[in-house]
Amino acid sequence: MSINLTTLIGEMIAFAILIWFCVKFIWPNLTAAIEERQKKIAAGLAAADQAKAELKAADAKVETEIRQARKQAGEIIDRAQRQANEVLEQARDQAVKEIDRLKASAEDEIAQMAQKARDELRSQVGSLALQAAQKIVQREIDPAAHRALIEQLATEL
Repeated sequence: MSINLTTLIGEMIAFAILIWFCVKFIWPNLTAAIEERQKKIAAGLAAADQAKAELKAADAKVETEIRQARKQAGEIIDRAQRQANEVLEQARDQAVKEIDRLKASAEDEIAQMAQKARDELRSQVGSLALQAAQKIVQREIDPAAHRALIEQLATEL
């Protein structure tokens, strides 16, 4: 099989024209689309980081509320003990019943406050995660933008 020089030169010229056409008309559109997608992904990651920061803040808030609830419970228990000491002089049996009632009330209050804080945290985390996922999905999957890009490329070709 022999190589025809004129055919080889013609193919080289056609290839060079193809390369020039791709670099001139196709490559800028591809790089622009890639850069736009990178920006969308970066924005989605930033939103996820923000959601993580908000989650940490919510965790800190819940911990603070739990500490406050424990402090309040301790104060309630202290008050109950003072009352019990005063009532002990009058009637020991009545004081024991009052202390038991106050302790149970304080523990129920602590349990309710802790459960309420956990429930609030769960709802906030769920809604934040859902919002972040919706934003990422909306930014990632945009059929209209993809369709417009394809039509633009088709018209330019």
